[in-house]
Amino acid sequence: MSGITYVRGDATVPSVKGVKVIAHVCNDIGGWGKGFVLALSRRWPEPEAAYRAWHRGRSGNDFGLGAAQFVQVEPYVWVANLVGQRGIRTGSKGVPVRYEAIDAALGRLADKAVELGASVHLPRIGCGLAGGKWSRVEPLIAERLVRRGIAVTVYDHGD
Repeated sequence: MSGITYVRGDATVPSVKGVKVIAHVCNDIGGWGKGFVLALSRRWPEPEAAYRAWHRGRSGNDFGLGAAQFVQVEPYVWVANLVGQRGIRTGSKGVPVRYEAIDAALGRLADKAVELGASVHLPRIGCGLAGGKWSRVEPLIAERLVRRGIAVTVYDHGD
């Protein structure tokens, strides 16, 4: 799909100039401890601390499916915590991924990226522990981000 650059590497170390937003999908129950978040937490403590505080204070804020939280971790680097999965387990209602929530959160991400003049960097969000299919997520990224002229790089971990 045009407009999305695919590379092998670590999404926590984007090697482009300018402001960067590293985006990933979180669950709606306050869990942080498996998958891509471990790589984030190894680099910066702030995204996890902010996410946990956001979840703790959810009765008085916008925490929930489709929400997005932006945490500045370096002068030109932000992390976007996108709430796009219901719980953490596959059960009778299927896999945890919620495409409509990812879509809503990507809209918020696009607004922030435009405001910052930033490029967006992410793993294949929603397709790891959340159980989603890239064929469903990729068009959302194209519609919400690429169509607005935002440079998007998707990272596949490994050699």
